Amino acid sequence: MKKRQGFTLIEMTIVLFIISLLVLIILPNLNGQRHRARHVHQTAMETVVQGQVTAYLDDHQTTDHVTYETLEKAQYLTPQQVKQARQEGIKIHDERPAH
Repeated sequence: MKKRQGFTLIEMTIVLFIISLLVLIILPNLNGQRHRARHVHQTAMETVVQGQVTAYLDDHQTTDHVTYETLEKAQYLTPQQVKQARQEGIKIHDERPAH
């Protein structure tokens, strides 16, 4: 009688069960990390916009309301930065970016 090599149905079921458990543990953690990364990026964008608004006001000594168009035209923000800030809903109120 020749002995077969390979996995039994029970062994395969156990392996699939273990893989399923790992996936159930890892996926929520990944989603949490993704949410945290988005929040960190948004905070960084707000800081960049605030820094550029402050730099613009220091350089131009104006009391006019600063807009994204003003910052882009004066090359304080790139078009990509303006687009990203708008996508994230960052608004400039009273010369301070707010979300």
